[in-house]
Amino acid sequence: MEDKQTDVKKKKVSDWDLNQYIVIAAIAFVTVCGCVLFFFFIYRYHGFAEYWQKLVAVLQPIIMGFITAYLLNPVMMFLEKYLQVFLLPRMKSEVKAKKMARTIATVGALFLFLLCIFLLLDMVIPELIASVQNMTTNLPSEVNSFVAWTKETLSGESGLAEMLGTSLLSITKYIEQFLEKDVLPQINSYVASITTGVISAVRALFNFIIGLVIALYLLVSKETFIGQGKKILYAALPPKMGNHVIQTLRVTDKMFGGFISGKILDSAIIGVIAYIGLSIMRMPYSLLVAVIVGVTNIVPFFGPFIGAVPGVILIALAEPIKGLYFVIFVFVLQQVDGNIIGPKILGDSTGLSSFWVIFAILIGGGMFGFMGMLLGVPTFGVLYYLIREIVAYILRRRKLPEGTRDYIRMKNVDLETGELRYEEKQ
Repeated sequence: MEDKQTDVKKKKVSDWDLNQYIVIAAIAFVTVCGCVLFFFFIYRYHGFAEYWQKLVAVLQPIIMGFITAYLLNPVMMFLEKYLQVFLLPRMKSEVKAKKMARTIATVGALFLFLLCIFLLLDMVIPELIASVQNMTTNLPSEVNSFVAWTKETLSGESGLAEMLGTSLLSITKYIEQFLEKDVLPQINSYVASITTGVISAVRALFNFIIGLVIALYLLVSKETFIGQGKKILYAALPPKMGNHVIQTLRVTDKMFGGFISGKILDSAIIGVIAYIGLSIMRMPYSLLVAVIVGVTNIVPFFGPFIGAVPGVILIALAEPIKGLYFVIFVFVLQQVDGNIIGPKILGDSTGLSSFWVIFAILIGGGMFGFMGMLLGVPTFGVLYYLIREIVAYILRRRKLPEGTRDYIRMKNVDLETGELRYEEKQ
């Protein structure tokens, strides 16, 4: 009897060893395959990037539709809420009332979106064209006036004034020679480029229209698409892991949705305030500079300073002393935005400190340009959330404190008790 039990134990041990070796072999095989795939991905990176660009070009209408639907969803939900209050008592079928409210709210959100675009273009484009034409016409005289002003202001520093004036005149002369020698002789190639640009613009307009249609379908049936996504998720993953994925997606939606919509509203308010302030101060190119300030304000932290540089140049060339006033105005505006308007609209949407915000902007901008600077903060906010949750989970498993303050003055961990040990106060 004992021999049989011993044989059974040996068999179980041998089976366990065999399963262990199979698992180890499978992990090693997957690791080697992953390394090979990673090598070929790096080796064929340019080809991958080319195919990726083609795929993005093909999917551009769908991507635009998803982005439009995501941005318009809060507007649609706001309209739907009040439409349901109006329609439910007046219709016999609750289902029909909700469907009609959703349809009207979706069409209304798209209409408001297109109306805002039309009004913005109708107000801004004519003024921008007039400002650019005026700037082009008056640029040489403004440069000469600026040189004369610097010589008069820096009368005691003749060398510095002469150097500054010579530099500005050289830049102006270089621009004129560039227009005469490079731009005009190649007018035919530029016409061809313009033709290509027109074709690209028509294609972009077509993709935009298709994207609006896709956004319409997504907004009308968003619950169905969300339900289908959850069904696929829980079919592919265990329930516990699926719950973690759903929670992460909710946090991502909260960060991206709150940050992007809040930043757009914040930048629009700053642009309007900038235009009103510049108009009151009678600054030249008020609308052009206000548009630059508003658009660049979308970039967190660095945006106002990025927009201030071209604004200072344009205003200082026309009226030098007002360039200094503009610098002071932008600094005050940035303080108002950073301490009053921005926190009221955005709140603490990402949960990142100022250091990590700057870090995310620099990394995102260096790798992906303007879109990286814009989306780097919420993207890093999601990564920060995931890392924080993983670290907290591991610490809970090891029965260690989760608070950061508990680790600031700690010396090490007691291996016997598992508690934190702290340095003795001197």
